Amino acid sequence: MSHAMSTLAEGSSVLAVPIDELIIGLLAFLIVFWALSKLALPGIRKALEERTAAIEGGIARAEEREAQAAALYSQYQAQLAEARTEAAQIRAQAQADKSAMVEEARTEAAEAAAAVTARAEAAISAERASTVASLRREVGTLAVTLAGKVVGESLHDDARAQATVDRFIADLESQAAASGTSA
Repeated sequence: MSHAMSTLAEGSSVLAVPIDELIIGLLAFLIVFWALSKLALPGIRKALEERTAAIEGGIARAEEREAQAAALYSQYQAQLAEARTEAAQIRAQAQADKSAMVEEARTEAAEAAAAVTARAEAAISAERASTVASLRREVGTLAVTLAGKVVGESLHDDARAQATVDRFIADLESQAAASGTSA
């Protein structure tokens, strides 16, 4: 310990840097700094500029792709809305067609029913006319037979007898019609 104290006592400090070493270190630092700035710094700047350009280009491409994606999405939304509108129109048209078909079927059924009714009424009228004609012949025959028995001779072949029977039946019908309307 006495040796360490004696070194301190000589007047030199442990923290003191010799001037010659300081100047040599400073000159070496400046030489290395100058060499790095001339050799390495342009390469580093160039690499940084390329990297910046690549990043900015990537951002621009990403923004362009995002814009394209947004345009495609809006186009998809428009097509989807158009498809929905078209589907609604198709449903409405199908409903209208269905209503028209139902109405057409109803009309055809009503027409068919009217035709069946008309044919039935025509058949009934024809049957009624046939029945009336048959009854007239029967009544005429009976009247002629009865008149023949009353008169005592046969009146079957006489046209005058037929005219008399027809007039008698017409009188009966007019009396029946007059009594039917007054009742």
